[in-house]
Amino acid sequence: MSRVVHFEIQADDVERAKTFYAAVFDWSFQDYGEVTGSTYWGIVTGPEDEPGINGGLQQRPAPAPAAGQGTNAFVCTIGIGDYDATEHRILAAGGQVALPKMALTGMAWQGYYLDTEGNTFGIHQPDPDAA
Repeated sequence: MSRVVHFEIQADDVERAKTFYAAVFDWSFQDYGEVTGSTYWGIVTGPEDEPGINGGLQQRPAPAPAAGQGTNAFVCTIGIGDYDATEHRILAAGGQVALPKMALTGMAWQGYYLDTEGNTFGIHQPDPDAA
């Protein structure tokens, strides 16, 4: 069984979003830009010995839906064991590729998909040899 292991927040103004989430929830941020090759802040939501998951904050890659056009939400990423097999299952069940498989160098394989309802989600296969 696969579990949600990460979430991502997309923002028009990353610094403004960092300020907001730090002020409201006391979250802290770590610069992961060197790993991702673009502006990307890891979000630490609490101590590792407490329940919960950490996330990421990035520049929004496309305009957010206008008011009244649907939900503008966080993207959840699901940890999986075999990227290619999971992608096959997604596509066979009617899902679509949103952003193809990419290496998070030295860390994992990551990609984004649309479910049958048009919702975006990520899959993440840890792999220290990803390049």
